Amino acid sequence: MSFKDFQDCKALLDMLEDDSYVSKYKYCIEKKFEEMVDWFLKDKLEITTRPLPAYATDNRKVSLLDLYVTVKREGGHRRITENNMWAMITKDMGFEYNEGEFMRLVYAMYLDVLVYYYKFKSTQQAVAEKEIKEDVAEPRRSKSLDKDEGTSRHVGAERDGADEEHYAFFAGNDWYVLKRLQRRKKFDFKRAEKAVNEANDSVIGSV
Repeated sequence: MSFKDFQDCKALLDMLEDDSYVSKYKYCIEKKFEEMVDWFLKDKLEITTRPLPAYATDNRKVSLLDLYVTVKREGGHRRITENNMWAMITKDMGFEYNEGEFMRLVYAMYLDVLVYYYKFKSTQQAVAEKEIKEDVAEPRRSKSLDKDEGTSRHVGAERDGADEEHYAFFAGNDWYVLKRLQRRKKFDFKRAEKAVNEANDSVIGSV
């Protein structure tokens, strides 16, 4: 797996929802996870001042995959911060309690914006899939309501020697979906990029 756009990142993060998969292939995933973070910071956010791998104060390597999985398991960055749980997170990862604040900063610098962007994209995809399902379901509902009208059109088409597919198209089988797709607003990628940049600036400012 290589990383050329954020969909590649999303594909890997989707895989991490399966804990058994992570446990079974952790060694391979860990390398790919670090490659993903590196791509996201340097290529997506154009940040080149955060070296990888990340190291703790005693020169021990911090596994960003372990940090991501542990924080996700405990409810996310906000919940952990509000409940003063960073010392516990740090201990669970094999470090000392007094390195909790350091680990919080590592998460903020390397993972916080990535997770935010992932959740944003996941929500966007879910909304798009819901709209598609509604687009498909709506003509089916209208088909039963317009049954008599559709039948009369079909009969008229046969009498006039017209193409049946043409009448089916305008009767609602495809036309309604097409018009909904045409009217759908395009996603504002510049606005999303601005939001991500603002979030990242906020993270940098807190360091």
